[in-house]
Amino acid sequence: MRILGAYAVGLALVAAPVPARAATAAPPPGIVVQDGMTQPVFSFEEAIEERVWVETPLDTDHDGRRDRVVADISRPRETDTEGLRVPVILEHSPYRKDTWGDVPYPSVLVDDLPQSSSAGASARRAEQPGALRAKANLPGQLDDYYVPRGYAVVLGQSVGTGDSDGCPTTGDSAETLGTKAIIDWLGGRARAYDASGAPVRAGWTTGAVGMTGVSYNGTLPNMVATTGVEGLRTIIPVAAISNWYDYYRANGLVVAPGGYQGEDADILTMYTAGRARSEGTCADEIAEITEEQDRVTGDYSRFWRERDYLPGARKVRASVFVVHGLNDWNVKTGQFADWWDQLDRYGVPRKLWLHQGGHGGPGSAATVTLPDGRSWTYKQTENRWFDYWLWGVDNDVMAEPRAVVQREDRVYATYRDWPDPATREVSLGLSASDATAPGRLVGHGGRGRAAQSLVDSGRTVTPAELVAGPDTANPNRLVYTSPALGRDVRISGRPELRVRLSVDNRTAANLTGYLVDYGPVGSTEAPVVVSRGWLDPQNRTGEAHSQPLRPGRLADYRWTMEPKDYVFHSGHRLGLVIFSSDQEYTLLPLPGTRLTVLPKSSTLTLPVVGGRTALGF
Repeated sequence: MRILGAYAVGLALVAAPVPARAATAAPPPGIVVQDGMTQPVFSFEEAIEERVWVETPLDTDHDGRRDRVVADISRPRETDTEGLRVPVILEHSPYRKDTWGDVPYPSVLVDDLPQSSSAGASARRAEQPGALRAKANLPGQLDDYYVPRGYAVVLGQSVGTGDSDGCPTTGDSAETLGTKAIIDWLGGRARAYDASGAPVRAGWTTGAVGMTGVSYNGTLPNMVATTGVEGLRTIIPVAAISNWYDYYRANGLVVAPGGYQGEDADILTMYTAGRARSEGTCADEIAEITEEQDRVTGDYSRFWRERDYLPGARKVRASVFVVHGLNDWNVKTGQFADWWDQLDRYGVPRKLWLHQGGHGGPGSAATVTLPDGRSWTYKQTENRWFDYWLWGVDNDVMAEPRAVVQREDRVYATYRDWPDPATREVSLGLSASDATAPGRLVGHGGRGRAAQSLVDSGRTVTPAELVAGPDTANPNRLVYTSPALGRDVRISGRPELRVRLSVDNRTAANLTGYLVDYGPVGSTEAPVVVSRGWLDPQNRTGEAHSQPLRPGRLADYRWTMEPKDYVFHSGHRLGLVIFSSDQEYTLLPLPGTRLTVLPKSSTLTLPVVGGRTALGF
């Protein structure tokens, strides 16, 4: 990636920001506000639509010319006829058009894990047809809703995708700067052109910008916010990534996003580039991504550091409304939770909405009732948030409870913050009476001196089979269950595992832990996988450094599972399942890796609301 001419200003040179504050003046002439929300009073049918090509400081395809990115605009007619100046809602996307729907995926079936001392480059990576990725949201929804309420809506196309110039770079500073250029143009600090090549100015806008989007489209707001760019007042990232390493890796292990087994950064780059670019002008750039992403060691490297936005939270000047599904296994819950923690650390104005769905938003009609008895839908909350931060509407959206969480019965509840401030870490010991019987989770340290072993067969045995039957032995996994709970128990935060074990007959292995909700002994209720976590034992001391494994040598391994907010009901049992390869997420070596666990020296730590007293054992 090259940055050309006077635009060559590194992201690190952006000054440390102060969080933006919304004005509380009376609404300006033109918009109509009722119940703290702008109302649809402008004609959508008469809206002005235009396309511009915004010049970026980049030359991602190395053709000697600055890349230009496409921005499609819809704005009220009154911005031309009456001089109305309006704020902007921007959704930027790499998915607008010409994606490579059947991009080939590498196989996850390997003879040995590539990080094995005897494997390395010989690991098989035969191609197989790839699954279709979900497309971005249809471009019509934002302008249909917000243009009548006095906003301009801009739909951008990421550098190297669709009708924009260049090559895609998937999450790095080039893609960040390509997106930032649109905000700079809206603020009068960058150039844009129409189809004829004539310069175009954005004189119709106040320069106040809000960003939103789902998945990758929600990740781009996170990225740009870390530049502290002037004019970006707020973002609403939905199901968004905050750290690409944790999207494609987990504690040194190559781990896929849920539903896309085998995908990595290069596959996503090819998907967004489209086949013609991927096999043509951008082939060399994509080959570089393939090499630098490193599917052999899985270590955190410079490549991943450039795609990690968590350190950049210190530069965020925009407010942030985080939205995520508690059952999202594509963009896993650690993505929102780590971002949320960093925003808290740097005092960024923020709000959180968690729902029980998977990858996506909660739905416009999702409704929360506040402590004062008023009810708002999600769409109304989004509307009020944008109104407060972009139009300066004097509503009380920032005075409401910070966290909205949909409970298991699908009713939304409000909390002062997240994780729940009443959460306390509770450590449970693992206990086993013999080498083969299922073990127990106990309240105060492990019991029994038995060592327990399992043999990896993740290539042929599904996680559902490994989770089933917690009261019977299974040679391919170990399971530990609690006594039946005497009351409902809520966790809010990150479960953590510390397991003392040895890898007995290999120099590399996958480690997987599942937190499971089991019914009472003898129950026919299906188990519910609450959380998952993975670790490469070669990365015992950190995700950036692999160390050789000595077969048969015992060591302590610690890793966190994905953050959750979940209620285990009275009469149910907490369950921990430990196994090796995870058919849905990890690379799958030939069966036979043997692990030996010392339960007495191992613990499961849970974030329990109310602490040990609430747990009851």
